[in-house]
Amino acid sequence: MTVTSSTTTPRPAESKIPAGPAPVHRSRLDLLPYLLISPVMIFIACLALVPAVFTVVQSFFKVDALDPPTRFDGFGNFVRLAKDHAVVGSIGNTALYVVIGVTLSTLIGIGAAVVLQKPFRGRSLVIAVLILPWAMPGVVEGILWTGIFDPNAGLINSVLSSLHLSDGNAVLLGQNRLLTIALIELVQVWQIAPLSVLLILAVLQLIPGELYEAAQIDGCTPWSAFTRITLPLARPGIAVTMVQAVIATLNVFDQPYVLNGAANTGASVTMQTYFISFQDLDFGQGYALSLLITIVTLLISLGVVRLVYRRVEL
Repeated sequence: MTVTSSTTTPRPAESKIPAGPAPVHRSRLDLLPYLLISPVMIFIACLALVPAVFTVVQSFFKVDALDPPTRFDGFGNFVRLAKDHAVVGSIGNTALYVVIGVTLSTLIGIGAAVVLQKPFRGRSLVIAVLILPWAMPGVVEGILWTGIFDPNAGLINSVLSSLHLSDGNAVLLGQNRLLTIALIELVQVWQIAPLSVLLILAVLQLIPGELYEAAQIDGCTPWSAFTRITLPLARPGIAVTMVQAVIATLNVFDQPYVLNGAANTGASVTMQTYFISFQDLDFGQGYALSLLITIVTLLISLGVVRLVYRRVEL
């Protein structure tokens, strides 16, 4: 009797790979970040968006305290502004303020920033003193420069009289329109130029010194290094500088009002907004003029950024 034993070949044990943590799928929106920023968003909406929308809406209404009630007027406010000689004259004055202010503040900002780019003894003190005109209120600056432009005892007339160029009683402001605007804008440039210097200087500090060393080895002159390295790499800062100068000059109010009063020779568009709204009590035209200033400021700023700004990767 033969017994056949069948042997079963054992199977290799299956390797088990430990499974990682199961992916977590968020089935609901995490509201905590939105709850944390909601107070700030509500504050910004109440402070900026609501007045802006209110201004846009009211600019198409007849809102006159001397001629109630408030009623829809379409483009009537804008038509009356276009026929107002004082407003049209102030637009020309403001255009000169923008051209002079943006040009001078940008040139001064670039020149001073290049000088301050290299460390020297007393550099921190110079920068600290440089900030003072920018930190001063426009009204204080206007009062300060009123004494300088004074026709009787002003500094400028004293210098002109000592050089026998004037009889000591020359009236600098209020007579010649172009001279008045130029002198008033010099006062504003004195205020906004320090910010231009700091903005451009901040960009220049990011330019690697190796670029200037390589340019010097290649035989580049300082002017070539300035035009081929400094200016191209400083274009973002220059663009921001020009935008802030455009905003400041388009909305200039303190300096012309303090130095020249309500005279048409130096009145700005912002001054006309004040006169129309709070002296004539025609708030509808005031809203309309404010809306026009905002639109023009936005368009010019976008144009400056498009023409000047370039992304720089170092």
